[in-house]
Amino acid sequence: MPLNELKAVDYLKLIRKREISVEQTVKDILKQIDRLEQTLKAYLYINREGALQEAKAIDKKISSGEDIPPLAGLPIAIKDNICTKGIETTCASKMLKGFIPPYDATVIKKIKEAGGIIIGKNNLDEFAMGSSTENSAFQTTLNPWDITRVPGGSSGGSAAAVAAHEALIAIGTDTGGSVRIPASFCGIVGLKPTYGRVSRYGVIPYASSMDNVGVLGKVVEDTALLMNIICGYDDYDSTSADTPVPDFLLSCREGINDLKFGVPREFFGPQVDIEIKEKVKEAINKIEQMGGKLEEISLPYSEYSFPTYYLIVSAEAGSGLARFDGVQYGLRIEDNDNLEDMYKKTRSKGFGAEVLYRIIMGTYALSTGNYDDYYLRAQKVRTLIRKDFENAFRKVDLLVCPTSPELPFKKGRQQKDLLAQFLPDAHIIPVSLAGLPGLSLNCGFSKKVQLPIGLQIIGRPFEEEKVLRAAYNLEIELKEVNSVQPNFTFNSVSG
Repeated sequence: MPLNELKAVDYLKLIRKREISVEQTVKDILKQIDRLEQTLKAYLYINREGALQEAKAIDKKISSGEDIPPLAGLPIAIKDNICTKGIETTCASKMLKGFIPPYDATVIKKIKEAGGIIIGKNNLDEFAMGSSTENSAFQTTLNPWDITRVPGGSSGGSAAAVAAHEALIAIGTDTGGSVRIPASFCGIVGLKPTYGRVSRYGVIPYASSMDNVGVLGKVVEDTALLMNIICGYDDYDSTSADTPVPDFLLSCREGINDLKFGVPREFFGPQVDIEIKEKVKEAINKIEQMGGKLEEISLPYSEYSFPTYYLIVSAEAGSGLARFDGVQYGLRIEDNDNLEDMYKKTRSKGFGAEVLYRIIMGTYALSTGNYDDYYLRAQKVRTLIRKDFENAFRKVDLLVCPTSPELPFKKGRQQKDLLAQFLPDAHIIPVSLAGLPGLSLNCGFSKKVQLPIGLQIIGRPFEEEKVLRAAYNLEIELKEVNSVQPNFTFNSVSG
């Protein structure tokens, strides 16, 4: 087996036994990138020389018998809205083309201290605004299972890289499903932690009250492994939670006999593709056979999630992106008449259509006379949505439902139907509004065209260990399903 196809947990076991080398693993990943990237376009930057240098240094430590750090040269792909010292960070936007951060985000600092190696920076929807990775200013990422379809977004580059074995594991961000939808569409595991569990310091914001750093892995154990490294309180992040971090990897291996699962009836309505409904229900039946208890529950305010979410994130985006004005950093258009003209020209040329649309919508919602009617009302509905979950979690430990109501869709669809881009988010936005942990696990494939189907497990705040435990046990039951791999026959096809 090529080393790039290893799971992260297996890689670390083999490294510690000195059966493989870090350098050869990195070389195998780079070879896969060279073979597939012309088509997939999952990366905006590949840290070729830096990754190989670090790999050799860690191999030298191993061969000399020195203690090795927890991640021991594990190659990790990073979404390109997370600051990496000395490596360009663009948010897939012309506005930040050429921006090289002078510092590492806290999550990157933790990964480096644990011995992880950054293999490259992944493509995304510009400033993380989108659900298909088609809104990047530089390229469109494709789905490894079917290159006529999208990988989801905005962490589509990270998910595609993991699914295509162009990375062993990846870091993404999730504001309204941007880790879970790509995980579902690409047939891998994607975890959005509780808001505040992982530091956001150094993550270029989209909507600060909902942005989360998440993990995309090949299996549940890989995800738990990296969560052990990146979680924890951070003085540099005012929203960071000072909450104990359990051993997520260890907790995975407990059973689920003590867990009660709620099945939200609103998430199995006519809007859900029939094949998705069937596969998710089959997986839920397996949970019951494994000893988990089931109860139907209701989340009545979830139907208002769409307008609530888009009003809040657009308002926060409009406010947060005001810093990109051509004065301090990023793009500046010099051919202008005055300061106001520079602002207008810089922002018009620097931001793409989707970003401009959300800035305009958010600015309108926050304007005098509209604040109470739109933004404030949306925040009140957000509270009702959160209370829905609080009521549900008085009866059950976890919730289980489809990650997305639809299969990975064809590229170009959102250009024809702007509202269609929001459909995949129906089951994930409520979780984001409530700040809860949510994980997407592959639970099967569609019949006509073999496309992955994701199942979402949702937990109480800061109970990621229960989410991971349920996912790990279900993954074992679905072993045959998750042994299926994409057929990379497109390597010679131009993307």
